[in-house]
Amino acid sequence: MLFGRSAEIAAIDDLISRAREGAGDALVLRGEAGVGKTALLDLAASRGGSMRVLRTTGVEPESDLAFAALHQLLRPVAGLLDALPGPQREAVRGALGLGGGASGDRFLLSAGVLSLLAEAAAPDGLVCVVDDFQWVDRASADALLFAARRLATERIAMLLAVRGDAPVKGVPPLRLGGLPEPAAAELLDVAMPPAVKRELVAATGGNPLALREIVRRLSSGQLAGREPLPDPLPGGAQLFGEQVAALPEDARLVALLAAVESDLDLVLRAAARTGAGRAALHELEAAGLVRVEGASVRFRHPLIRSAVHEAAAPASRRAAHEALAGLSDVDRRAWHLAAAALGQDESVAAALTETAARARDRGGYGDAATALARAAELTPAPHTRAARLKDAAVAAWLGGRPGQAESLLAEARDHAGGDRALEMEIAQLRGRFELNSGSAAEAVRILATGDNLDMLADAAEAASYVGDTASIAEIGRRAAAFPEGFLRDVLTGIGLMLSDGTGHELLRRALGRTGELTEAAGFLWATAAASYLGEADLAADLAARAGRVARVSGMVGQLPVVLEFVATGERIAGRLAESQAISEEGLELAREAGYANTVAAHLANLAVLAALRGEEETCRRHAQEALAIAIPHRVGLRAGVAAYALAMLDLGVGRFAAAHDRFTAIAAAGPGAGHPTVVWRSTPDRIEAAVGAGDLEAAGTALEAYERWSAQAATAESRALLTRCRALVGAGPEKELEEALRLHANPYEAARTALLLGERLRRAHRPGEARPHLRAALETFRRAGAEPWARRAHGELRAAGESAEPARGPALDALTPQELRIAGLVADGLSSKEIAAQLFLSPRTVEYHLYKMYPKLGISSRTDLARLVVLQKAPVAEGDML
Repeated sequence: MLFGRSAEIAAIDDLISRAREGAGDALVLRGEAGVGKTALLDLAASRGGSMRVLRTTGVEPESDLAFAALHQLLRPVAGLLDALPGPQREAVRGALGLGGGASGDRFLLSAGVLSLLAEAAAPDGLVCVVDDFQWVDRASADALLFAARRLATERIAMLLAVRGDAPVKGVPPLRLGGLPEPAAAELLDVAMPPAVKRELVAATGGNPLALREIVRRLSSGQLAGREPLPDPLPGGAQLFGEQVAALPEDARLVALLAAVESDLDLVLRAAARTGAGRAALHELEAAGLVRVEGASVRFRHPLIRSAVHEAAAPASRRAAHEALAGLSDVDRRAWHLAAAALGQDESVAAALTETAARARDRGGYGDAATALARAAELTPAPHTRAARLKDAAVAAWLGGRPGQAESLLAEARDHAGGDRALEMEIAQLRGRFELNSGSAAEAVRILATGDNLDMLADAAEAASYVGDTASIAEIGRRAAAFPEGFLRDVLTGIGLMLSDGTGHELLRRALGRTGELTEAAGFLWATAAASYLGEADLAADLAARAGRVARVSGMVGQLPVVLEFVATGERIAGRLAESQAISEEGLELAREAGYANTVAAHLANLAVLAALRGEEETCRRHAQEALAIAIPHRVGLRAGVAAYALAMLDLGVGRFAAAHDRFTAIAAAGPGAGHPTVVWRSTPDRIEAAVGAGDLEAAGTALEAYERWSAQAATAESRALLTRCRALVGAGPEKELEEALRLHANPYEAARTALLLGERLRRAHRPGEARPHLRAALETFRRAGAEPWARRAHGELRAAGESAEPARGPALDALTPQELRIAGLVADGLSSKEIAAQLFLSPRTVEYHLYKMYPKLGISSRTDLARLVVLQKAPVAEGDML
């Protein structure tokens, strides 16, 4: 029976009840040792009725063994792995040592863990319980937290118990304090004066374990109040110190072995070598200090383990590790040897390095970083130590721990000892770390010292983030000295475009090689080439290809960055709902990975999308959050996009003067606060704002710059935008807008042009000709959710004499951004497993979304859904073209 925990029990019951109904969630039970976390977990495991229960406990001796906790948790449901999408299945099998291929992608692995938990939740739900989460190995913890944050549509209740202040990001806490005095008194159930009970409760803070253990040690006189209580009362490991000290020698030895190794067979075999037998283990069990659970030996409470560890001399602890090392498998052996080592030892360091490689290959980057850092401590040779510290930094970075990565890299730099090649590797990593989470301008400074093409490409990327055109041009000049090739042509071509405008031939030649590209990074450089040629539509298509490649190729740690460009491309292409879903996904992944500048990128894109939907408060919030990162980090590209969002907010609701001022500021912003690409891409909007504000001179100046930038653009969409701009500035006959409308391939931009044409025709007293254009624009804006633009089109339509409320767009308007993405993939012919693999969802989550979509759309099958999507995407007749 639990005393004084009614509020906590109610919270757990609510969590389980919601999970049973398909609204899963997670909860962290946080409190000091002995406060009752395990008791509440035991209760949770018993409250689910027919729900399956999976349980594991973090064990400090196994906290450096990658996937140890996950293996214990998922072993009972490993038979369900075949239900997972192929890439997820192989990643989980590899992590659990079941023979799968090692993807090395922690996001893919984590999605697989979520999918397996979802399968385990069928049909009645799942209660997933993890005790002592602070000691769960990092690889397991990362995967479990990834899943914990994505349970909203699953029948899963997850509870994590954590001692102290160990961070658990993204999961709501339930803090456990000591018991109130009445509950504590009821717990004691020992005859003693009320004053003694009050004194005990006050002295222990109502900690249930402390109360029970201390009462057992009090004399009858102390319990009766005739003698004073001990001062201070024993606490922490001291609670069990006397009991440990009173153990016979053999029992103390077995207890020490169990304190540094939880595997029962290893403990017994190591004990047998020293003459201690099973009798010593039985004695520990009889004393209530340990219990045997399957193949493991566990202490009744972690504080007992602490007391055993503290009571042993350092030499005894090393001897215990050494005895276990001779009996353990390779990874356990390496860690026991490291704990037994006195001073540096290359053989032990090499063994830990191999352990790190195995963890890294399975996606356990946090554990790999720990192993490599310890290996570096044990490494005698300075150069080898620096290389291992460098590798540890990479693993920490890929494991989502940028602060640890930077510290390890700084230490590696101190030990590099003048090795030029190693120093360049370290410098390149420093630059990449800065670019992802620090100052982009500092990243340029670091990376520009490189003397190889890859490092120059990183420097150009950093300079592009800053908006530092002078540095980009200089890097392009340096790149020209390298042999001809795709990357060299892109860097040199972009540099020439910025310096004298002559790089278009090199960029065209590079784009001619896109068929040879196989990696997401290559497609992103192709995206940049298309962008500098003025072909935003081609750039958007190439960014989408980069995203597809990144999702299936296990582009380790870089998916959140790739999604920056994919989301931007979807927005530019007019697919606003898709862009929203991708940025929401990218934002979540970037926050988990610790990529601050990528967080700013997705926030800025979400701000633009909110502006187009007319959600003023959301737009301003996202923009300010993006600027709060981008400005101090000198990320001009993202600062420019955030500023663009605020300008589009004004333009959409017809605040032309305010929008014009914002666009003017964007064009004037220097490196670190703005970006030439943002200026170029926003010029059609800037011209519209200037014309609306009556500043035709500024509109003309902007058009001249846009004509220069677009001189080499060859796609129909780029010509359509240029033609629209000329029509706005020239205010000539409607045929230019009609020509732009004919050229448009982007439905959203076509709607913008149709609105402008309809407005002009209506004001020329030709309402009958204006209405079809305004009606078509309204339909597209509503379909995209661009409410300010829809209101503007509707107002013009009414002014043109159409008073009836136009029919709403297709039923797909009712879908959420995530549902729209799933619908599009269904239309492409993908199965639920294939969709799950692409979107880092479980197949059951995909099926859940489909189940929710069908009644919204009034359909009953995937075939009907695919037909709706195809009809919405189908081209319309030329007379109706937007």
